Amino acid sequence: MSSASLAVPRHAHPDAARVAALSTAIAINLVALLALLRPMAPQLAQQIQQVRDMTIHWIPLPPKAEPPPDIELKPIPKPMPVPRTHVQPQPVSPPVALTDDGNTAAPPVPPTVAPAVEPNAGAAPIEATLAYRAVPLKYPSAALRAHMEGTVVLKVLVDEQGVPQEVTVEKSSGYALLDRSARDQVLHGWRFQPATVSGKAVRAWARVPVSFNVNQL
Repeated sequence: MSSASLAVPRHAHPDAARVAALSTAIAINLVALLALLRPMAPQLAQQIQQVRDMTIHWIPLPPKAEPPPDIELKPIPKPMPVPRTHVQPQPVSPPVALTDDGNTAAPPVPPTVAPAVEPNAGAAPIEATLAYRAVPLKYPSAALRAHMEGTVVLKVLVDEQGVPQEVTVEKSSGYALLDRSARDQVLHGWRFQPATVSGKAVRAWARVPVSFNVNQL
């Protein structure tokens, strides 16, 4: 016989000590689990009872709202034009004046229109450069002894005949004596060529320099 035919299968036998140890460990875990669940058993039972006693109320769905009806837009009517009425103003009669004795007074006379005034009549004087005829200048003796010199600029108002009507000092020479002397001599002794506008003589302001120089005597 061959060795193969003589082979007999061998089955493993469980270890008794190992099985006993596993059984003991399972028993200990079950005891521990029961010990843990025992205090919670009344609470679990109470909670289960509360769940059973709970009443569930179903809230019905609100009814479906109906869509609003369609709004029909109508065109705004145009306002009718209001006819305009033309009111003819009525003439107002003037009030009637009565005299002290009760009689009707004469109607008032309308005011008369004054005639037009010529443009140059009474107009303000213009400013112009005028030619003049000067008389020999008189040097004040006191100014000559003190060797006073200078130029005075005078502003002269000349009328339609060329006669000075007003003289003012526009720029002083630095000496009141020379200013006063120049003003008096121009006002009383000088003559000017009058200014003209549209061929007519008019009043005008003119600026006139008057120089006092000792070397020109």
